[in-house]
Amino acid sequence: MPLAYAFIGLGHLGANLAACLVRGGFEVIVYDRNPEAVERLAALGAVAATGPANAAARAGNAITCLPSPKVSEAVLTGPDGLLAGLPKGGTWIEMSTNGRDEILRLADLAVEAGVYTLECPVTGGVHLAAEGRITALVGGDAALYQRHRPAIEAMCARAFLMGPIGSAAVIKVITNMLAFIHLVAAGEALMLARKGGLDLAQAYHAISASSGSSFVHETESQLVLNGSYDIGFTMDLALKDLGFALDMAREGGVPLDLAARVAAIFEQGKAAYGGDAWSTMIVKLLEDATGTDLRAPGFPAKL
Repeated sequence: MPLAYAFIGLGHLGANLAACLVRGGFEVIVYDRNPEAVERLAALGAVAATGPANAAARAGNAITCLPSPKVSEAVLTGPDGLLAGLPKGGTWIEMSTNGRDEILRLADLAVEAGVYTLECPVTGGVHLAAEGRITALVGGDAALYQRHRPAIEAMCARAFLMGPIGSAAVIKVITNMLAFIHLVAAGEALMLARKGGLDLAQAYHAISASSGSSFVHETESQLVLNGSYDIGFTMDLALKDLGFALDMAREGGVPLDLAARVAAIFEQGKAAYGGDAWSTMIVKLLEDATGTDLRAPGFPAKL
């Protein structure tokens, strides 16, 4: 019989992951501060809870997908948090993006309460999460991973066990750093194409078929060309993840000149458009600076 899971955090990403779990036949007990998000999951077959502790007590295992380590800690350890509801021997699966130090510290708090931890951040974008095709990066005990692998595979098309707790945080920070660098580079490439008099749609397809392509170009560039920029991921979240990468670089003595420059560009984007603006709007800085838009017909408003 499948295990039951509390799922806390039903934002753009979490709602899609929880929905995949419901469709996979798991009992899913959900909570989010937004009651409308809870109602949408309940309509799919999830069960609404009154808070994290209530959800965890009813399920015996818990999954979180939250915007920051501060929120993750509050949901885990607060007076109505997961550790107040999870039984000894239960598992907390953290799908939020954290730095290595943060997830190690939170996992230690869980261990003190008799709760096991798997870190399981995901990568690939919200649109792939909606289709159950996102990739999981797992850190933790191999036997614990096998126990919860059916649930992870219900949400994710591929999963990589990276090593002990903290390992997944390292690779997730690296993949996100690369994505933001690629996004800025893709915007610069499209602007050069526009200023060079090229048809932008044809330029997009030519780049996609070239050695200069990237996953980010093939996906997020479409939202730039449409003008919606709607990637479901904000400037604030991008800056949080870039901050993790730069912190790790300082600790390891690694000069990240390119990542540092991209972080500075995202600070400019936040100042111009706000922290809640879509991260893809970083390309709009270049559009505004040149007075030139990057629009082309035939591209979707959402992936």
